[in-house]
Amino acid sequence: MDLAARLTQVDAGIEAAARAAGRDPGRITRIVVTKFHPVSLVEELYALGVRDVGENRQQELSEKTAAVGSLEGLRWHFIGQAQTNKAKAIRAAASVVHSVDRIKIADALDAAAAPDSPALDVLLQVNLTHDPGRGGVVPDELERLAEHVSGCRTLRLRGVMAVAPLDEAPAAAFARLADCSDRVRAVAPEASWISAGMTADYPDAIAAGATHLRIGSAITGPRPAHR
Repeated sequence: MDLAARLTQVDAGIEAAARAAGRDPGRITRIVVTKFHPVSLVEELYALGVRDVGENRQQELSEKTAAVGSLEGLRWHFIGQAQTNKAKAIRAAASVVHSVDRIKIADALDAAAAPDSPALDVLLQVNLTHDPGRGGVVPDELERLAEHVSGCRTLRLRGVMAVAPLDEAPAAAFARLADCSDRVRAVAPEASWISAGMTADYPDAIAAGATHLRIGSAITGPRPAHR
């Protein structure tokens, strides 16, 4: 299938999963992850109506945003692990950062705001595994991080994000993320976004209440070799 056909197929799958869960498909945002693909793919996606694009690496995010300029309505989502020394570059390029998992990175993103910067939408990445080396805040620290981010002058706390562990059924993991979302909303009632679900597990994420899906190869096709 070509790009347009793959996009249509995934959107049909999202609609079917949403209807099965008793949800409105129009309230679910599909983010196309273009990791390692050329900027020309972003332009093709834009021509097909895609307005939400995701990147994992700061350098690639910065390169692509510079190359496409300001395509009207295009929103860039940074979904990779954020580092404090790259906070300024991430802030300059991203519309949304999905991977705030510690106070230090929240403070770095807040401090990186230019005087006329709009508020930056951020999500708290939750570690759903038992591996402390994985990205994400441990659930026990979630409320503390939510309270801190809510107090950052130029950040707007939107919700939570997570990746389902490989050794667990996605439905169970996403149910725990939904619980984390409830806990964050007890701190910040407007933080209702749940970023969860990728190519292999987005129907489970939709069933658990995901509002934002991060889908790559099912739409873009196989990734090119690592640059």
